[in-house]
Formats: sequence, structure tokens, C-alpha cells
Amino acid sequence: MGFKQLVIVLDTLDFMYFEQTKAQIMKYYIHCFKNYAKFSGRASRTEYWSFFAINTIIATIPLLLVAWGDGRLDELSIVSTIYSLVAFLPGLAVAVRRMQDVGKSGWFILVPIYNLVLALTKGDEGTNEFG
Repeated sequence: MGFKQLVIVLDTLDFMYFEQTKAQIMKYYIHCFKNYAKFSGRASRTEYWSFFAINTIIATIPLLLVAWGDGRLDELSIVSTIYSLVAFLPGLAVAVRRMQDVGKSGWFILVPIYNLVLALTKGDEGTNEFG
């Protein structure tokens, strides 16, 4: 197998992995919306950060359109506000479940910096008091 064929195979494998990863990220994002008011239980790091990433991308799109577009700020700000209101509760719920995954109360999302440390921390193995 030549170098060119090896590069093609590696690119194909990388593309297949990327497509699978995108599907998983969207699965977690949709899962958060389906469980929009579920504050009990646990959320893995992957679930939390997938929701965070997609939510950030979607929230940034109107800002980019205003910056690059003809300045239709009114319509885009309404769309952005509506999305923010819709995504607030699922974001809050997944953040609370993420705190519970590391064995802390959901109220820890209100503690600056420490909540970020907890969100990055691996969850408890097995069950804990939250599930």
C-alpha cells in the first residue's frame, strides 16, 4: 500500500469517526431537551459538555450574522432571546445533574470557578446519593 492510499484510508477513518462523534453530540443535546425539567439523577461529562458546545454554537450564530450581515439586529435579537429562554431550563437541569454526578449538590452551580472544576471532574464510579 502506497503513501497516497494510506492517507486516503486514514482520512476516511477520521471522517467516519467525526461523523459518529457528531451524531453522539447531537444525541446528548437532544437528550437534554427531552429531560428539560429533570433535576434528579446524573449527567456525564460528555452529556454536559456536548450540550454546552452545541448551545454555545447556536447562541453565537445570530451574533455572527449581525456582525457580518446588514445589521438586522431587531429580528436576530428576538430569535436569540427566544432561543436563550428555551435553552435556559435544559441548561440549568443538565448543570444540576452534572454537579450531582460528582457527588455534590446542584446548588454548587452557583459557586464561581468551583463549578467549572466540578464540571471537568470525572463523575463518581457506581452509584452515589443522587443516583
